[in-house]
Amino acid sequence: MTPIILLTFLVVYFAILLGVSYFTSKGTADNSTFFVANRNSKWYMVAFGMIGTALSGVTFISVPGDVGNTPAGLTDANNFSYFQFVIGNAIGFIIIAYVLLPMYYRMNLTSIYTYLEERLGHRSYKSGAMIFLISRTIGSAFRLYLVAIVLQRYIFDAWNVPFFLTVSVCLLLIWLYTNKGGLKTIIITDTLQTTFLVLAVILSIYFMADGLGLSIGEAFEKVKESSYSKIFVWENLLGDTRHFWKHIIGGAFVTIAMTGLDQDLMQKNLSMKTIGEAQKNMMTFTGIFIVINIFFLAVGALLYFYADANGIKIADLGKSDYLYPEIALRHLSLLPGIIFMMGLTAATFATTDSALTALTTSYCVDFLNFNKKENPNDPKLVKQRNYVHFAFSLVMLLVILLFNWINDDSVVSAIFKIAGYTYGPLLGLFAFGILTNRKVNDKLVPFICVIAPMLIFLLSLYVFPYTAYKIGFELIVYNGLLTFILLWLTSPGKVVGKLVGRR
Repeated sequence: MTPIILLTFLVVYFAILLGVSYFTSKGTADNSTFFVANRNSKWYMVAFGMIGTALSGVTFISVPGDVGNTPAGLTDANNFSYFQFVIGNAIGFIIIAYVLLPMYYRMNLTSIYTYLEERLGHRSYKSGAMIFLISRTIGSAFRLYLVAIVLQRYIFDAWNVPFFLTVSVCLLLIWLYTNKGGLKTIIITDTLQTTFLVLAVILSIYFMADGLGLSIGEAFEKVKESSYSKIFVWENLLGDTRHFWKHIIGGAFVTIAMTGLDQDLMQKNLSMKTIGEAQKNMMTFTGIFIVINIFFLAVGALLYFYADANGIKIADLGKSDYLYPEIALRHLSLLPGIIFMMGLTAATFATTDSALTALTTSYCVDFLNFNKKENPNDPKLVKQRNYVHFAFSLVMLLVILLFNWINDDSVVSAIFKIAGYTYGPLLGLFAFGILTNRKVNDKLVPFICVIAPMLIFLLSLYVFPYTAYKIGFELIVYNGLLTFILLWLTSPGKVVGKLVGRR
């Protein structure tokens, strides 16, 4: 699998995306098209396309690679325990469909954070929007960074192309095909990219099985009978981060916060005509999401079978994240390598293009107040939106270069984990608004949104390591709960006469 073949594939891939962008944005470049696709999206296309956004390139590489990893201090591998988290995700998606979406549609929102302004106050609104901007910028930049280093290692290092140029070109191409059509373009490109992603996973199973001399049926049977297929972890509730209840609770609340309270994925749901279509979209998406994650885990087991059969040692690769690309690009034939690159590229750019559009939407609506203008589609505002879109591309470039400059996996991972902390206050803000009828002390909200995650971070750094309890995915619950408690304690106690979220 030579670098020139991989590069040719990338060029053709982006040419297709640019072609889609040209036809979808032709004659429609106003803000209504960019932000909500004129609220005319087809629910089945959004449902399928959201898979590509929800499953980033990090998921594409890390979930299969993590199947054979053994966490520090434990004796058994992760196996399929991640599927417990997926079950929690599904519970979260159902809550989003039948609790959050009806509220968003009743209020006819473009940015979901305008709910906070009407229910809690101006500073609460700005705090929620800022949390999203920071979290999504760091998270999306980190995902693109991890995939960019794979592209650099297997393609661009062959010509000594600097990492700066690799990332710059990727972001420039993403900006080019999303700049005019925005969400309308992304719904089409996400559908295309999800198709590539699903095909890549299914065909990877086929080629891996073939490399092991097995049929598809025999491969699944081998996975089923192996220790890798173990899903549920019931032992050691305190000390094992993979325990069933930690994964279920963490998975549900991570989904509610990072999907239901995130402008990126909710923007697609708000682009449909009715709440009924939006709910059908979420439930269809949930079903596909569960099935595709089963396939990812099966790929992981087959990767370890293949590595054992061919003497490939994870220690020689540096980390398990390189196992999938190593086997696909250097041990299988040409076609499996192209299939892998197709899936990796689709997952990565479906996430990044969607994030750039959502960041632009949130900033224009939440900070530049486009929704309060007399004519949101004024050509001057369209031009201003173009500047914002380009600016966020530059910001993401700078963050990625910062990750590369740090060049330390433990530090970079810590930065990404800290970004996850910020969704906790967002969870606390929305929960307080929906579950109570109390006002908040709006002036204190920005400080609470900083203090709560800082306190949890300090506890996780200086207290929990010295106890039997190990924090898993449920960390976001503690952040949200502490935010909720602080909002309650500082609340003036006055009852809101009319609740926005319960009209």
